[in-house]
Amino acid sequence: MFKDLDPILHSQLRLAVISLLIGVKEAEFTFLKEKTNSTAGNLSVQIQKLKEVGYIDVTKQFKDNYPQTICKITQQGVKAFEVYVKNLQTYLNKV
Repeated sequence: MFKDLDPILHSQLRLAVISLLIGVKEAEFTFLKEKTNSTAGNLSVQIQKLKEVGYIDVTKQFKDNYPQTICKITQQGVKAFEVYVKNLQTYLNKV
């Protein structure tokens, strides 16, 4: 049978952010914005949603008098991504 897909990760931009963080563990907001080709406003909303469910941690700080936002994937986020990929494979393997 087909497995349910996590609605949080089923969003294209949120999935892109988690996919990037799986590879790098943590990244600056500007890196994520550049790699996902999204607007700052949209990315901020999606990052907040990922943070609310515990998939990422967000740290805001200053670097050289400029605001800096760092996103880091959590263990819960890694697990959710792994389950999402596993469940997605059930759709691909049905012929």
